Amino acid sequence: MSIVLNHMIIPADDKVAAAEFLARLLGLPVGEPAGPFVPLRVNDDLTLDFDDRRGSRPGHYAFLVDDKTFDALLAFLERSPGIQYGSGPMGGWDRSSNHLGGGRGVYVLDPNGHGYEFFTAVPE
Repeated sequence: MSIVLNHMIIPADDKVAAAEFLARLLGLPVGEPAGPFVPLRVNDDLTLDFDDRRGSRPGHYAFLVDDKTFDALLAFLERSPGIQYGSGPMGGWDRSSNHLGGGRGVYVLDPNGHGYEFFTAVPE
């Protein structure tokens, strides 16, 4: 059996708002609350469980996405002046994407301080 990350807890100040933010970026539905968590099923193997019992502790979460998902995400970001995004560590929040690793990438800052990274190719 291969090793598959099944779920992880994402600390947030407001678990509903945090789950809805990432769901809007990825075009996914937020699940019904389950115990203290608001789940966001990212794919068949991974669910992110947003939890606000202890407040936010910013983290970095990176997602390999297909070109269609990346195009939709970038179009959403371009229509959303209140969301900080950019080409990354060197370019910061410059409202553009990068071409690292032979694909395209973008970093997004969420209201809880989490840094989401979305990219279309894994460097070899």
